[in-house]
Amino acid sequence: MNSDVLVLGSANADLVVAVDRRPGGGETVLGGDTVLSPGGKGANTAVAAGRLGADVALLGAVGDDSYGRLLLDSLRAAGVDTGLVRTSDRPTGIAYITVTPDGENAIIVSPGANSSLEPADVDAVFDGVEVMVASLEVPLPTVEHAVARAAEHGVKVLLNLSPAAKLSPQTLAKLDVLLVNEHEAAWLTGPGADFRKLLDLGPRAAVVTLGAAGAVVVEADGAAEVESPQVEAVDTTGAGDAFAGALAASIADGADLVSAAKRAVRVAAFSVTRPGAQPSYPTAADLGE
Repeated sequence: MNSDVLVLGSANADLVVAVDRRPGGGETVLGGDTVLSPGGKGANTAVAAGRLGADVALLGAVGDDSYGRLLLDSLRAAGVDTGLVRTSDRPTGIAYITVTPDGENAIIVSPGANSSLEPADVDAVFDGVEVMVASLEVPLPTVEHAVARAAEHGVKVLLNLSPAAKLSPQTLAKLDVLLVNEHEAAWLTGPGADFRKLLDLGPRAAVVTLGAAGAVVVEADGAAEVESPQVEAVDTTGAGDAFAGALAASIADGADLVSAAKRAVRVAAFSVTRPGAQPSYPTAADLGE
């Protein structure tokens, strides 16, 4: 294992249906044709970093099925090292996604193979790693163990608290960067709270994504707003993961957190102008770099 960026997280097949509106309880709504796309927060993050040229590996699990093969093909096409992706007896995870005309999505995740990742799977994987980025569609004990092990090895730890879940104070205290959206920030600190209160939970820094409004970087010496380019959103699926992958790639490349967030905002904004998650992610050339 000699990748600069290690991503710990899920790999899912995204089944996406366009709808005029989401159904209420007991209601049936007709949608468009189902579109199959590779996704999952971990795989998305790894592909986003890989497409930008980062040396990245995914630690995750897929099933021995067509969805698993789709994911492995997408990861490898983006230059992601898949040597740490386990093949599980359980089926590949699936995300069922509806997208409304304004580009907003609603998602149900069936974790499948992602649930089979165990704490022992993350031992002995940190040689040469500069940054580990983790998200929470895999078991929490595995994530918390990985954070502790990464910190022991001097690896910078970025945790995307999505979907929102309660982590131990010990885990939060080992984070170099806590990455949340505004809803997750409110869940952690209370509605309307100053984002600087996130640092009271223990991380050395925090980044709050605000969708079309950009992001806020919170460090010990203050907070900095990062504006987003204004774009026409087609599909917001995976935009937060694109941000996480770009942020990790830039940090591994030596960028300070504000500079990394500026690049990540551009990557996320680009991604929402195309349908799907991984297929929408830009290369450095797409960004004019």
